[in-house]
This record gives sequence, structure tokens and C-alpha cells, in this order.
Amino acid sequence: MAGIADFLDSLIGGLALICYSLTIGGLFWGLFVLRPWLSEDGGQKTEDRYNDVLLQKTISLIYKGGFLLAAAQLFKIILKIWLMTAVLERSPFPEFADTTQFIGGIIRTILTVLLAGYCYQYLRNNPFSKEHWTDAALMALPMIISGAWLVHAAGRFENKLILMALTVIHQLAAAAWIGGIFQLVNLWLLRRNKRVPFELWPLMLRRFSRYGIASVALILISGLPIALQYIDTWNGLVGTGYGNLLMVKMTLLALALGFAWLNKSAVMEYGITGNHYALNNRVPYYIEAETFVLTTLLFTAASLASQPPAIDIPALTANWQEVFETFSPQIPQTSSPSHTELIAGEAGRVAIIDQVPSIAATEWSNYNHNIAGIFLMTMSFFAMLSYIRQLPSPLSFFDNYLPLTRYWPLGFVFLGIFLFFRSDAETWPLGPIGFWDSTFNNGEVLQHRIATLLVFVLGIIELTARMTKNTDSKLPFVFPFLAAFGGLMLLTHSHVGFQAKSAFLIQVGHTTMGVFSLILAIGRWLELKLDKPGKEFAGFVSVAALFQIGIILIFYREPLY
Repeated sequence: MAGIADFLDSLIGGLALICYSLTIGGLFWGLFVLRPWLSEDGGQKTEDRYNDVLLQKTISLIYKGGFLLAAAQLFKIILKIWLMTAVLERSPFPEFADTTQFIGGIIRTILTVLLAGYCYQYLRNNPFSKEHWTDAALMALPMIISGAWLVHAAGRFENKLILMALTVIHQLAAAAWIGGIFQLVNLWLLRRNKRVPFELWPLMLRRFSRYGIASVALILISGLPIALQYIDTWNGLVGTGYGNLLMVKMTLLALALGFAWLNKSAVMEYGITGNHYALNNRVPYYIEAETFVLTTLLFTAASLASQPPAIDIPALTANWQEVFETFSPQIPQTSSPSHTELIAGEAGRVAIIDQVPSIAATEWSNYNHNIAGIFLMTMSFFAMLSYIRQLPSPLSFFDNYLPLTRYWPLGFVFLGIFLFFRSDAETWPLGPIGFWDSTFNNGEVLQHRIATLLVFVLGIIELTARMTKNTDSKLPFVFPFLAAFGGLMLLTHSHVGFQAKSAFLIQVGHTTMGVFSLILAIGRWLELKLDKPGKEFAGFVSVAALFQIGIILIFYREPLY
């Protein structure tokens, strides 16, 4: 029950951050990038330059994001009530009604509804009015501030107010940047469908470039002191769930900034040479890839919020040697204990006290991961071969076999079948626990079921997509979406906040594979979108990321402590 609640809390938390970025980022976009009330070209009003469709779409994203944010915030409260009722076996009221989480959550829900309602009722009908944009921003201010009581800092004794303020600023800066990226995607879709003038695309990119730099700078300035307060040692950074997810956030931020640099370079090239080829044929797809990264970053941030700061759990911190040992090369385990031996040791694994898994359970898990790694390494090896058809003579031996390499997605199908039987052997079809009972009463089993289905469907769809000759088919785009969702599953994989060191060391592998799953998704997306030579490079990077996931799995070992 707790595992499912933790998993759902991370997913709803990520959705809430996306909606927050749509709402607050959209308001900032209107105030500092669009500025529709300004007059240009000697008094010519921007009504002549800004298509009303753009403003209506922009404002629509703002108020829809607001209503969804309110719903997500309310659902988080309901989720906590449900969990406490299940655990306590009685209603948590009236005690829960006096907590900061309940009061702060209700207040923020109400303030968000009021803001979204104002944008829907007034800003939508007065899109060129500076007064209405300013009023909307002022209405957003108390909603933004109310978030200070829903973060880690609200429960601390030292530097409480400073940390609360810094966290709100950090969230605000992130929403401004990420919400602006969402608006750029919206603008490009309108531009592609010829619903806005061509000139708006380079103009908004140029304006957003400066605005984005300021937002990222504020993210870093506000985030650094928060990290230093919550993580006081090197081991706290590499040896706790909080530190691990923070490093994932930094990695994703670096990826997003890489795409931002490519976009800025194209904008500068257009300003110098007037050549808009990259601006129209590459930048939109870099922005889409950046959106993948930033969306994943928001879900990671939501998972981070459910973890206790590293400074609070020194007794549960792994040292860097133990973390690095998790990724050290080892001989894969290719033999498995019997199902009877596994079930015999389950009592120890699920015990309330100690929770020591049996040797059979450990070896069963090692075998599952190692064989999955062999599947992925084999299929990704053939996938990489499919990208080197143009290379010269040293690979001529493969010339007659290279056409067969396009069938590599079949490996996903076989892996899905393998996982169906092996991922949770104490449950149906091998174990005594029924399918529905195990799926909806255990968060980890639920995620394994979803992952198994995802892998199987991924193989069927990608194989079909690579076999089809229809160039207009949308089927190939399913793969990057499913791969990105798989990455989210790994990054939000349910682990208890105050988890044992062994559970954390398992989490490290999951989060690392989650990052590579995102790279797999982005690479495939850009392969489908870009022209040569970027197309082939992106495709190769995609399957190379899959190969790296295979390496992690093939060396996987359950911690023995």
C-alpha cells in the first residue's frame, strides 16, 4: 500500500509541477516575451503582428494548467488521507486537518482555482491588455508563495525561512524556463500549421534566448545553497536517495542546456547570415527533445521531494565505494535457483523486522537482471550494426547479414515474455499470490507489471514501424514516447523514503538506467525528425544508450547487506 502511494505521489507530483510550469511559466512568457500590449514599427500595434490565435492558445495553456494544478493538489491530499486511513485503520481527521500539509494544500488549491478562473474569465477576453496581464501576475503571487509551506524547508528548524524562500524562487525560475519551452512548442505547432506569421518564430526565439539565460542563472543561484544545506558530505551526495536524484537532476539540466546551446547557436547564425534553414529544420526538434528532458526533470524533482534530505539520515548513507561497487564489472549469473527455493525464503524478505532476503531470492533477482542485460546487449549490438552499413571494408563480413539487423526489436518481445514469468515469482503465474491482489496491493509489483507490458508492446510497435514503408506513418513515434515513459518509471520507482542502504543501492541502478532510457527516447525522436547527418548520429546514440542499459543490467548484483 505504501509503495503504491509513494509511486502515485511521485507521478501526481510531477504532473503538478508540469501544470505549475504551464501556468506560471505561461504568465511570465506573456509578460516578458510576448508583451502583446506594446506598439512597434512607429505606432503599429502588435495586434497587426500577433495573430489572435497565438494569444488565445497561450492563455488557454495558462488557465488549463491552473485548473489541472488545482486538481492535482487536491488529489495529493486525498491520496494522503487514503493512505493514512489504510495504515491507521481509522479516519485521520480531525488531527490531519491541523497539519501544514493539509492547510497549505487546501489554500494553494483555492488560490490556484481563483487564478485560473481570472485568466479564463478576464485575461482570455482581454489578451492585449497590460492591466489584465499584470493583475493575473499579482493574483499568482500568493499562490506562488503558498508553495513555501509544501516543501522540505517547512519542516526544518534551522534556516527555515531562508530555505523556504530559496525553494520558492527555485521553483519559480524553473517554471519560467520550462513553461517558456512549452510555449515555444505551442508557437512552433501554430507556425507549422501556418496559423501565425513566419516572422514570429525567429522573433520569439531571440527574445526567449535572453529570458531563458536569466531563468537558468536564477535556478543555479537559488539551487546551490539549498543543495549545500541538505547535503553536507560527499557520501551524502552519492550515497543517499536524495543525493542520487539530485545528481540525476543535474545531469538532465546539463542535457537540456546542451539543446538550449544548439538553439541559441542557430538563432545567432540566423541573425548574422539570415539563413533560416537550421531555425526551421532543426531548432523545433531540438526544442521538442529539450521538452522530453525537462518533463523528465520535473518528475525527478517530484521524486526528490519525497526523499529525506541526506543530512537527516547519516546512519542510512552508503559510502562512495559501495555505490561504485554496484556498477563494477562481474561475471553474469546464468543459472537460477528453483522456484521452490525462492518461495521458501520469502518470509524473511517481507518480514517487518530485519527484512533479510534469502540467498535464493538474491540469486533469483541477479539472474533476472543479468539475463535481461544479455537480451538488451545482444539486440542493441545488432541495432548498432544496422547503422554502420556505409562503413568500409573491415565490416564487409557483415554485408550479407546487415539487412537482418532491422529485426532487432524482436528482442523486446522475447524480453517481455521472460519478465512476465520471472519479474515477481511470488505472484501469478508462478507464485501463490493472485494477479489482481499482487498488482494493486504492492507498488513494486504494479510497476513491474507496467514495465513488462511496456517492453512487450515496445517490441511489437517498433518492429512494425521499422518494417512499414509508409513514410507518413505515425507509428515510429510511439517508441520514443514509450521509452521516455519507461525512463519515468525507473526514476519514480517506488522506494520508501527512509530506506535501508541495500534498497538505495538498488535505486542507484534504476535511476541510472532511467537517464539512459531518456537518451534512448530522445535519440530515436531526433532520428525521426532531423535530416542528415544528424539523423544517423541520433539513431546510433539511441541504440548505444540501450547497449549501456544492458551493461548495467548484466553486471547487476543485489546488495548483501
